[in-house]
Parts: sequence; structure tokens; C-alpha cells
Amino acid sequence: MRTVSKKIFVVIKHEYRKIVLKWSFLIGTFLLPLMGILLSLIPVLVFSIKVEPMRLVIADPTGKIKSKFEKALNKSNSEGFSDLENESTESTQERREKRTPVADFILVDYSTDEKDEEQIQRELKAKILNGEIDAYIIIPRNFTDTSAKFELYSRRAEDVLLNSVINSALNRAVRAERLSKTNISEDELMSLMSKVNFSVKKISNEGEEKEGGSYFGVGFFIALLIYITLSIYGQTILSAVLEEKETRIAEILFSSAKPIELMIGKLIGVGLACLTQLAIWLFSALLILLFSLPYLLAKGFQIPQISPAAVILYLLYFLIGFFTYASVFALIGSAVTNMQEGGQFSLVPVSLMLVSFYLCLVVIRDPNSTISTVISVLPFSAPLAMPIRIIAETPPIWQIGLSMIVNVAAVFGIIWLSSRIYRVGMLMYGKRPTLPELFRWIRES
Repeated sequence: MRTVSKKIFVVIKHEYRKIVLKWSFLIGTFLLPLMGILLSLIPVLVFSIKVEPMRLVIADPTGKIKSKFEKALNKSNSEGFSDLENESTESTQERREKRTPVADFILVDYSTDEKDEEQIQRELKAKILNGEIDAYIIIPRNFTDTSAKFELYSRRAEDVLLNSVINSALNRAVRAERLSKTNISEDELMSLMSKVNFSVKKISNEGEEKEGGSYFGVGFFIALLIYITLSIYGQTILSAVLEEKETRIAEILFSSAKPIELMIGKLIGVGLACLTQLAIWLFSALLILLFSLPYLLAKGFQIPQISPAAVILYLLYFLIGFFTYASVFALIGSAVTNMQEGGQFSLVPVSLMLVSFYLCLVVIRDPNSTISTVISVLPFSAPLAMPIRIIAETPPIWQIGLSMIVNVAAVFGIIWLSSRIYRVGMLMYGKRPTLPELFRWIRES
């Protein structure tokens, strides 16, 4: 028994080192978190950069909307892009000190008296070409009509933030002018159009109230993470088995250890490499989350409370899912003759994972339904579905126990089945076995 354990340990060590010392593993493990950190920092850096204010001319031949438009733009200058619709009671100096660079404008005076639209266009375009202004907008005479067309001519047309601020301010100004013909003020309209304060509370089986909604994203993230990880490392096992078969290393290895020892060692070694990479990714994600926490809390994001017991169950189901699908990939690798055939047959476990992933959407919507219970017990789908049920609302202990028993038994059954095919298939070359031959290998091994 000690000799068997030692042989398996040697295989585990070999497979683990072979994967984690590859440049592809190191790059994928550390570059992905680094990119995530950079992507979280870039928006902060971009919005902290001071940009040159836009010199804008509002040409209003009607003389009715320019003042309202300028007022709306000045509000964006003092309060920023996101607060364009909010009233402020602060002093002008206080608001200017808080102004957001992306919403900066310098309004340039321009007289439209006794000028037609063609002359206005010509003069303002010349001002842009001479560098006197950056942009201009001409208010059409029928600006209150829904068919009225507003066009902004700008040297900085690609600045979508400034364009959005101008669009918002223009809409507010035109709306105010339209409302001036009615008995409703703009403030009254904004009050009527304000959103209701709506939130979702989840009632647990124990009667406790919890914030709802945020668990959908967490559950979906867990299912997606398991799906992606199993897909990547399933293909890794398939490639490793085929490499040993094509190079005929398996013949040498079988003289030193039993096929079942080699297969179990390979699965555990690759699994440990997978957990190593996953741990680094999750640690990096935690750092990004901690860095972004003040911003998320300010936006009203609710951090789900996850118990240590739930984390342990996630890990157990991840391991169950890994060994379930990894055994199938190892079976395929030992049965086929080349990577092309392996890629074709790998569609079977990949399709099973994809179907299981989509079934998780049913579980997310109603984790306590009968179909969700069945999905969280069945092999192949349970490793993705049960973690979602646990984070949404912990199911009864007997359901978790039943799911564990069924899936652990399925893992041992699949490993036993795969090892019998693995034993014969690794020594077969040049001919893909038929289905009857596979059954014969299982019986005779």
C-alpha cells in the first residue's frame, strides 16, 4: 500500500511540476490578474486627467433657448456629468472647485442678429478652422417640434463624454422651453418622472430578511468560473494523455506503475495545478474587490455574506466536477489516436458542461423548485448547480448529502470505467476503437 501511494505521489509531483513550470501557465496565471488590476485602474486614471475645456458657441437665431442651454451647461461645469439633472444649493465657487474635467466648457459669445443660417454656418466654420473655437451648435427655428434636427459641429467629435453632456443639456433646455407653454414647471415634471425607491428583500426559510438580487451575479459568476476552469483543464488532461500515447511514453510508465495509479496521479496533479491557478486568480480578484469597495458601496452594491461552510462546499463540488469531467477527458485521450480525433470527441464533455451551465440559469431563477433540486443532484450538472443553490439559499441538509453521495459515487464509477479503457487504450496505436471494442476492454481489463 505504501509503494502504491509513493508511486501515485511521484506521478502527482511530475504532473504538477510539468504544468506549473510552463511559461504558458505562468503567463496565464499572473498576466490575467494583472490585466484585471490595470483595467480597474485605467478608468480612475483617465477621469483624473485634466482635459482642455471645449470652447463652444451656441448660435440661437430664435433667442429663446440659448440662456436655458447655457444654464444647463454651466450646471454641468460646476456639478459634473453625472449630476446634470440635480439642483445644487452650493455657492458658485464651491461648485467650480468640484467640477469634473470631462464636463468643462467655455461658452463663447456670438451674435446671430440679421444673419441667415448659411452665413452663420460659414462664419462659425471659419472660427473652427482658425482655432478660435472648438465646436458650435445652431438652434433650428422649429426647435420645439419633434422633427427638429440639432447638429453639433466639432473638432473633438470623438469625445463621447462631452457630446453626451451637450446632448443632456440640450434636451433639458428644449424640454424647459416646451414646458413653458404649459402650466407644469420643469421641477414639477422632474418630480413626477422621478423613480420610485424600489428594493428586493429575500425571505429565507427561517424567516430572515436579506438583500436580494446580488446573489444572482455571484451565483452566475461561480457557475461561469467552474465551467471555464473545467473546460481549460479538461483539455489539458486530454492533451497530456495523448502526448504520452503518441510518444509511447506510456509503455515505459506502465512498466513502473499500474494504469490506475498513473491515471489517478495525473488527475490529482493536474487538479492541484488547477487549484493553484484558481487560488491566485481569486486572491487577485479579492484585491481588486477591496480596491473597488468604496466605489461599489457608494453605488449601492450589496456584498453577499458567504459563510466558511459554504466556501468548503464550493471547493468540494469543484473537486467533484473536476474529477468527473477530467476522467471523461482522460478516457477520450486514451481511446483516440491523435489530437484531431480527441478534439472531435471532446465535444461530448464540453457539451455536457455547456448544458449544465445553461441549466444553472433555471436554478438561479428558482433555486427551490423541483427541477432545480433534480439538477443539483444529477452527476455532471450538480457541480455547477449546487453551489448556486447554496449561495442563494442553503438547501436542506439531506439534499446536499444526497447530492454528495450520488456525485462521489459517480466520480468513482467514471474513474473506474476510464481506468479500464485507459489501461488498454494507451497501448493501442493507429486504429480508433469501435464502441463494441470499448465494452470488450471494460470487461476484459
